[in-house]
Amino acid sequence: MLKSFTPGKVWTDEQGFRIQAHGGSIFYENGTYYWYGENKEKTLPGTRIWHYGVKMYSSKDLYNWKDEGIILQPVLEGFHPLNPKLIMDRPHIVYNQKTKKYVMWMKLAGTEKEPDNFDISTAGIAVADRITGPYTFVKSITPKGETRFGDFDVFVDEDGTAYVAYERPHTEMVVATLTDDYADFSGEYSSHMFFGNPPFIREAPCIFKRKGYYYMLSSGTTGYYPNPTMCAHAKSMHGPWEMQGNACVNDEKRNSFHAQFSSVFNVRGTDLLIATGDRWLSDLPDNMPDVEAVFDSWFNPEKESIMSGEELNSHTALNTSLADYVWLPLTFEGGENGAPEHVKIPFLKEWKVEDFTK
Repeated sequence: MLKSFTPGKVWTDEQGFRIQAHGGSIFYENGTYYWYGENKEKTLPGTRIWHYGVKMYSSKDLYNWKDEGIILQPVLEGFHPLNPKLIMDRPHIVYNQKTKKYVMWMKLAGTEKEPDNFDISTAGIAVADRITGPYTFVKSITPKGETRFGDFDVFVDEDGTAYVAYERPHTEMVVATLTDDYADFSGEYSSHMFFGNPPFIREAPCIFKRKGYYYMLSSGTTGYYPNPTMCAHAKSMHGPWEMQGNACVNDEKRNSFHAQFSSVFNVRGTDLLIATGDRWLSDLPDNMPDVEAVFDSWFNPEKESIMSGEELNSHTALNTSLADYVWLPLTFEGGENGAPEHVKIPFLKEWKVEDFTK
């Protein structure tokens, strides 16, 4: 039985198998935490398999997890959005009090001829009557006037209004209000965080609310290579959003402790917030270059290229079935006289919930 978190170390379920819940999130219901995400168990080099559905685990203590199986099945036959050779990323589940349905959003991409083509991407919607599924795929949609839907997060406010924050690929972050059933875009949009070009454009948003302020963690656009995690805050989901800077404490290598965060959740009955992340490339060397600087040199003609894409790729063997997890506590500074707090994420080799809830 595990009694602590060990970020970046191999994490197995109660049967001893690697947990496969990548790009995932946590849902709490009736005393149980549910962890779900991309099932990468078959995503091996040379297979061209991107995912094998969405897998879920359950836990009472957040350390030990029971395999609840695949809650959204892949579709193996024909050209379907959930074909394992196509892209399915970052599933997020919210519960709708009005419809009594669990609604799963996901990012879908790829075409029949180009299965790994991110230039054609949509949001996928699936629903279920129970948190553990099974989930039924309903449709794929894009925001009005858009042809692409990037990395995203779904957030439900106290009044029941739901929002999606998504990357408009290689331009900005967009916040969209959802319809009452949480299954479509309502038509209300706002644009934020214009940074010109990769790697500074934001993706992989993680949204949470605290003491009247909305906060958003996000990473830069450098693919599976980790980069600094920036934090922004706002008084409204539709902004304006103000950047705070790198949230990771003493992030000397500027790679968010070799991780990309996918969600932030609250430990029920406490003030503790935990950021969940993936160490997609678990074999990165300690002398890994500053990837943000490498990408910047590619997109900025005034700068000399630091290294080629081939040189960068030589630093690791891409095998996301072996990706590990980095879960870390959020800490806060400031906030006097109603001002927003500054979000801080320290790296801890080993830690417990109790360390931050005494």
